Amino acid sequence: MRQARAAGIGGEPLYLAMQQTRVEPLLAEIRGQGGVAVAREADLGDAANIPLLFDWCEAELGPVDVLVNNHTYGVLETFDPALTTEEGFPIRLVSAAAIDAHFAVNARAYALLMAEYVRRYLARGASRGRIINLSTDAAHAHVANVSYAASKHAIESYSRSAAAELGKYGITINIVAPGPIQTGYITPQAEAEIAAGTPLGRVGRPEDVADVIVFLASDQAHWLTGQLVYAGGGWRMGQ
Repeated sequence: MRQARAAGIGGEPLYLAMQQTRVEPLLAEIRGQGGVAVAREADLGDAANIPLLFDWCEAELGPVDVLVNNHTYGVLETFDPALTTEEGFPIRLVSAAAIDAHFAVNARAYALLMAEYVRRYLARGASRGRIINLSTDAAHAHVANVSYAASKHAIESYSRSAAAELGKYGITINIVAPGPIQTGYITPQAEAEIAAGTPLGRVGRPEDVADVIVFLASDQAHWLTGQLVYAGGGWRMGQ
């Protein structure tokens, strides 16, 4: 996997391998640089796990000042039978089960995490809060990924509603919509095509999006709320 990443060989096998990467090396790297880090695994499609995550975090790290929702569920779905395929990443017709799974993780969990954050924030009398929700620049329409796109669009609506309601408590809520980010799934051919259509001339990297999140969590972003920030190097400008 390491050699494939270094050579820029993306695609389904590398993506699936990267999804199985263990978290311990990352925790060790953060701690080695003087940081504090813990990790917990939880199914966010189960609403009962939402308060447990906050309990775990408070026990290990203290109160949650900044909430970054970056979890996702995604399987390729389409309305068009002609687009279905079992090759590479399978594309299947929309189904009730897949729609429910997308919205349970990608929309409902975001809303419940924000609600739990606010409840605890107010209970401790806090006055400065940050919520940053990750969407996608394909939330408005995405061929052959329809339930994923729809659930991501719901995130944006929840975020704007929360921003309008919670500003009086000193909480800002913003949305980051990444463009194509190389997390293993983008093949060399697709990466070259994306780079050619991106004003900054390359495909995105995870740290490009992390930099935007750090800014939105900072004091410098105190006057931004309810905003959708496209982080894609200019890819799909003007949506």
